[in-house]
Amino acid sequence: MKKRISALLLALVMTLALCACGGKGGKTVLSGEGANEPLTKDDVIEFLVTSSATWPVREDWKIWEYMQEGSGATLNITPIPASDANTKFPLMFAARDELPDLIAFGTLAAHAKYAKDGLVAFEDLEAYMPNYNAWKNSLSEEEYAVAVAPRKRADGKIYYTPGTGREGKTRMRAWLYREDIFKKHNLKAPETFDEIYEVSKKLKELYPDSYPFSTRSKPYLFKLPGSSFDKWWEYTAYYDHDDGKWYWGAMQDTAVEMLTFYKKMIEEKLMPADCDSMNSNTFDELVLTGKTFIIPHLQLRIDNYNQLAHGNNPEFKIQAFVPPVANSEKGVHMIERGDIEMIGLSIPDSGRAEGIANAAKFLDWMYTDEAMELVSWGKEGETYEVVDGKKKFITDENGTMPNTMYGFQLYGTFCRLDPLAAEAMQSEATLESEDIVKGYALPYYPVTEWLDFNDDEQAVMDMYRTALLTYTDEMFIKFMLGHEPLSKFDEFKATLEEMGVAEVLAAYESAYNRVK
Repeated sequence: MKKRISALLLALVMTLALCACGGKGGKTVLSGEGANEPLTKDDVIEFLVTSSATWPVREDWKIWEYMQEGSGATLNITPIPASDANTKFPLMFAARDELPDLIAFGTLAAHAKYAKDGLVAFEDLEAYMPNYNAWKNSLSEEEYAVAVAPRKRADGKIYYTPGTGREGKTRMRAWLYREDIFKKHNLKAPETFDEIYEVSKKLKELYPDSYPFSTRSKPYLFKLPGSSFDKWWEYTAYYDHDDGKWYWGAMQDTAVEMLTFYKKMIEEKLMPADCDSMNSNTFDELVLTGKTFIIPHLQLRIDNYNQLAHGNNPEFKIQAFVPPVANSEKGVHMIERGDIEMIGLSIPDSGRAEGIANAAKFLDWMYTDEAMELVSWGKEGETYEVVDGKKKFITDENGTMPNTMYGFQLYGTFCRLDPLAAEAMQSEATLESEDIVKGYALPYYPVTEWLDFNDDEQAVMDMYRTALLTYTDEMFIKFMLGHEPLSKFDEFKATLEEMGVAEVLAAYESAYNRVK
């Protein structure tokens, strides 16, 4: 009997060593056993996928068939509407046995919320992810900074698959203009902010009821044009990759240069005074009715505006032009890089060792060259054809987009993507725009958009940052509209110092030093 009990205890110890569903933190540690065994159709991966209202998840998408065929596993796809995520995810993570094996979060912020306690770090799954590690180690320093570093959390680990291949495609910033209007009046796209002012005056004479220059909301008003004045500049916190320091941009002379330009443009009615608060419908009406002609915005708006306007005006054409430079010693012909790729996959810490291992193996397959080809294009004759030596997606008679037809490039359907497949999703006008502005985007994403904080740093942020942002926004608008004179700029800076700007910048520096 004692021998039997000892054998049972030994088996129990071995099981706990494998699962190690550990204590307070609830962290599961895998032994690495079976890491080299391939997935089979008997390995069922419970896969929760965020489903957007624009592209609701469909079970008949070809992408699921290809992912199962390529990885060898069986995927049990469960969509969760993006509108329900904020209520369903917390409940799911509160009950460990409710967690799936794999989750495709819709945003970087959504996964970050659960990284600390609810997800498994890829660094803890290295035995199961050799292809992922080989891919990561093959990246150049700049590629790593764009694809991998923004996924790091406060502990320096990664819980969310890096995505490559369509960087900036969805949220790329651009300087846009009415190309047809400029050609009609023999005007050239402005190369400097002085030229923006001069050409705006000419356009105002031609179209008296217009605002030749316009944008909307603070990100496009103050952030997007920052590099035109100073390469890395942003009006709140930013990291200067050239000198390796953190700054609060609103406290620098660059801020005065920008505000002086806007103030002059507003006073002469060359841009609308309510540009910071204008809603999207009002702004779109300005663009579509020919009331504005120079528009710093998102590149994807090119297709939106051109398609909407062509019914009434076939000549209407929005296009991009090279980012202009301000009359500044530090200004460059560059523009803020587009938003970080949101799409990615995470492995919840369900406590089920086998499920975690299978999910890790599946993600590892996603980083192979074979997977990149399959999830990017599918199969020749089914989802794409080769025309004049180039791959082209097969669509229906209505020209339905390949993402809607097959599921390509949507939540949970790729990690590595062939950049040519991303281009094949875009219109000729957008591709033309990319050719114009290629090479002008900053090489790195703004660090503030992805940086994660530990508890001490977060406490500093909670204490000071919101008040600093609010005050900076308020004063920038007052300076721009002339409600406060720029002679009070030094007083404004002194107030920021009193409000704890040094403490906030120190917290940013601490967090970034840990993961850069």
